[in-house]
Amino acid sequence: MEMLNIRTETRETLISVTAQIQALVTDMGWTEGMLFLHCPHTTAGLTINEDADPSVAMDVVAAMRKLVPHQAGYRHAEGNSDAHIKTSLFGPTLPLIVSDGKIQLGTWQGVYFCEFDGPRNRRLWAQWLGS
Repeated sequence: MEMLNIRTETRETLISVTAQIQALVTDMGWTEGMLFLHCPHTTAGLTINEDADPSVAMDVVAAMRKLVPHQAGYRHAEGNSDAHIKTSLFGPTLPLIVSDGKIQLGTWQGVYFCEFDGPRNRRLWAQWLGS
């Protein structure tokens, strides 16, 4: 298993990690197989979405704030229940197909680390299954 370190600077943000993931694949010499990404945090997750226009990530964060507000009478004493809920909606794990040494994404797609309780130092685990 490999690990990437990610530093988030705000409470809620989507950070494109596509280039970091591709660099890992290239550096490790992985060519054909599956790469599983896992976020081992209960207040951060992963998603694939448009990576061509940065306003899409900002819109996703804004929509999540409306769907799951920070303060809404939650019982969790740490005050970050909204982050747990948002993370549950996105999920902690992404499988990625790798072919010819490249992660296979659609034309506009990118991989995002989704922070909902930052700023923090985070980890992203990568497990390779392939040749």
